Amino acid sequence: MNLLVFSIIVSAVLQVGCQNPRSYWTLLPNILVVEVNGSLGKQPLSCLESPEEVMRRDNKGEDIVWKKNGVEEAQRGNSYLVQLEESLGGGNYTCHNKDGSLINHTVVLIQEDETNRRKILVKNDQEDYLKCSAQNYNGEFHCSWTWHRSRVGSVAFIKAWRVSDENETWCTLDTSVQRWRCSTGQSNFSCSVDKSGHGISCLDEQHCPFAEESQRIHVTVHVKTQHFLVESYSKHFYLSEIVKPDKIAQLKGGCKRCDNPCTDSKVTKNLTDNCQFEVKRKAKTVCVRAKDALCNSQWSEWSHLRLRRDKKNKKNKHQ
Repeated sequence: MNLLVFSIIVSAVLQVGCQNPRSYWTLLPNILVVEVNGSLGKQPLSCLESPEEVMRRDNKGEDIVWKKNGVEEAQRGNSYLVQLEESLGGGNYTCHNKDGSLINHTVVLIQEDETNRRKILVKNDQEDYLKCSAQNYNGEFHCSWTWHRSRVGSVAFIKAWRVSDENETWCTLDTSVQRWRCSTGQSNFSCSVDKSGHGISCLDEQHCPFAEESQRIHVTVHVKTQHFLVESYSKHFYLSEIVKPDKIAQLKGGCKRCDNPCTDSKVTKNLTDNCQFEVKRKAKTVCVRAKDALCNSQWSEWSHLRLRRDKKNKKNKHQ
């Protein structure tokens, strides 16, 4: 009786340990994302795409050689089983003829489920992973992030669209200029990765700056590490919510020797319809920033100006 119970337990454990991944999908041609939950599993790959191709080969493809990250594997044939264990199993899988010539390749990226996920990016001061801003309403915006110090990676995929657009969004990568393009029936977005690798710049090519926005923009960025881990981060917004004007340009009178005098400002005055003001004689610096008066958008960065006294009127004046 004890032997029977022991056999049932072993069978159950083996069945759980060999389960398939939770899900998988194609991110781009020849790039497969496999979602795992930390347990053992196997993900099948195929070298030749159609049964006809297999039948046309000698030995029905049994002589196909597989490599993982350039290292030859023991498995042979048209089918290959990727061994999944926790977050391991990702890599660049290639299949070859006997003479070593390449037949096909698949990059397998591993995405851990929400309970086991270790973040590649870190949160900013607003407790978010993506920080997006726009200088105006012409449809251009920029999103940035901060890499975890031990998991610096690269962008694997970008998707941008208007949230309420019912049509399916198609995104492609133009490798000649490294620009992503996402199109639906109602919007066209183009995005490129900054040279620093810390952000993306996007343009809604069908946005009208004079019309009120009725649909939020949704941005999803997939990032990957050198160990073939992938994670996705999303943010949605109206342009009016993220508009942040540039610093007010002043070429003369700048406070060159001041570190940041605006952090300790004593008096604040908001102006919406008048750009001329007077300040007391004791004031040495004026700090100026701007925002959209009609929307709850972001403030620009502070600009600071060192005042010069008007000897005739004995007043500090800046216009």
